[in-house]
Amino acid sequence: MAERIAEEKIDQIRQAVDIVEVISDYVQLKKQGRNYFGLCPFHGESTPSFSVSTDKQIFHCFGCGAGGNVFSFLMELEGMSFQEAAIKLASKVNIDLEINLPSAVSGKKVSAELQSMLDAHELLRKFYHHLLVNTKEGQHALEYLLGRGFTRESIDKFQIGYSLNSWDFVCKFLTKRDFAPEWMEKAGLMIKRERDGTYFDRFRDRIMFPIFDRHGNTIAFSGRSLGAEEPKYLNSPETAIFNKSKILYNYHLAKPSIKKAQHAVLFEGFADCIAAERSGVENGIATMGTSLTDEHIALLRQSVQSVTICYDSDKAGIEAAYRAGNHLHDAGFQIKVAMMPDGQDPDDYIKKNGPDKFRNEVIGASLTWMAFKFLYFRRGKNLQNEGDRLAYIEVIIKEISRLDKAVERDHYLRQLSAEFSLSLDALKQQQQQIFFAEKRKSTGKNEPFQKPLVIPKPVKELKPKHYQAERCLIAHMLKNRDVAYKVQELLAGNTFNIDEHQAIITYLLGFYEDHLEPDSSAFLTYIQDDNLRRMVANIEMMAINDEISNQELTDYIKQVLNYQKLLKIKEKEVELKEAERQSDFGKAAAIGDEINQLRKLL
Repeated sequence: MAERIAEEKIDQIRQAVDIVEVISDYVQLKKQGRNYFGLCPFHGESTPSFSVSTDKQIFHCFGCGAGGNVFSFLMELEGMSFQEAAIKLASKVNIDLEINLPSAVSGKKVSAELQSMLDAHELLRKFYHHLLVNTKEGQHALEYLLGRGFTRESIDKFQIGYSLNSWDFVCKFLTKRDFAPEWMEKAGLMIKRERDGTYFDRFRDRIMFPIFDRHGNTIAFSGRSLGAEEPKYLNSPETAIFNKSKILYNYHLAKPSIKKAQHAVLFEGFADCIAAERSGVENGIATMGTSLTDEHIALLRQSVQSVTICYDSDKAGIEAAYRAGNHLHDAGFQIKVAMMPDGQDPDDYIKKNGPDKFRNEVIGASLTWMAFKFLYFRRGKNLQNEGDRLAYIEVIIKEISRLDKAVERDHYLRQLSAEFSLSLDALKQQQQQIFFAEKRKSTGKNEPFQKPLVIPKPVKELKPKHYQAERCLIAHMLKNRDVAYKVQELLAGNTFNIDEHQAIITYLLGFYEDHLEPDSSAFLTYIQDDNLRRMVANIEMMAINDEISNQELTDYIKQVLNYQKLLKIKEKEVELKEAERQSDFGKAAAIGDEINQLRKLL
């Protein structure tokens, strides 16, 4: 069993760590007032409802209810135990925990098999790179790369290597170092022969591009042939440590540049990403031969909300850019699309035209998402043909009607009007008709064509007075130790009506026995129940006065205590009706007197 971390060390970590800095590694945050806001990493959303308080060192999502402190954030997002989160945070701020640390110091423990896979990939990455840059066997591969525009700097940065022209060198190399062949087969580094059960190398006589995960661990390879040998690129299969739908190539290296620029450039393959980096585009990332996935989106959202898509300009590339753009747009990203001319890919364009032109005339001249759709929907149409022209105009108006901002809608309608010499008023009228037609289709209601109604989003059921009073009292108790004891005194042995609220103040009074000052983050660690922790984070985000007056305090307590009396009145009213039904008028009168006395106490 792992050694327990001392309580004073936990407090030391909490005081040294800034929750905003930690969460910024996962969520792009923007300051609004005293708090920071971003898109919640715990549920999909396009409007930021995730709030982080630097004063209280807590977070809360008003959408899904997630909340807590820096420890619970890592525990929920990374699936860590409390100790693992503490170890990771201690490492971040260079605090010596003075305990025997578990082997997986900064995250979840991995099995011996998975660790062996990671270690083998790391070892081979270094070996392949050494072969390329330091040996006679790799000289021809190095000359090939240099002849194709690669520099020694980019070769070193991306740790490009070379695999020997041998059927079993890697098998012997790894087996000699006690890597189990059956595990290495699962890792995609070896292949097992069916005829005799022996193993041979997957990669032979190829330029090796290592694939890294978000933390910089080598998890796979892509091997490029040096000549006409097929396939041109031979990739690692998907394994327990490599899943293409979760990996963005170069993310670990590009993340600082992405955060600095507040922008990412998305390529379709790692070769384009490397070529773009040689041109000075350091915030480039790439998918690994797969469409953009929800996992990719979640990873991107941790760093940025603005993306330029730079895919090939052939038919497949444009279709892929359209799909990726829609996915990013639905997730709330701001999108641009860099158009490659003449069916070229970024790598070919840079070789032909140079890095400056690529940066300025491709990336720098990117189209807005709507401008790209203007081009996308006119492909394959003869706009001299009346039918094609009208069909194109209709689909573009439909896209324009989906824009949120009136200024954007007006801009693109004017552009359409100018291009086809159409009445702007007619276009606006058709745009409104399409808007309401789509709205009726989505709601299933036959609404009359008229000025749009402002329909508020459904709100949560209004809570009763005693519920709100208890929350306000807790909010002030969390803020002031004296108020907490004052509330306990005024309750005079009574309890809160909501069980969870009573549990919170029971925890809080216990917390104040050991802590002289309020500390939101420390209290969240003190609470053992995840649900209560979320409720406290939600209450902490309530807007309350700095101080509570005696009158306000008395009113809240009255609302809490009155609820029990109201319940008693309802109970007596039921008894009264039963007595009247049985014609027991004496009993009914007595119950009526009790009800009147209870009402006077309210």
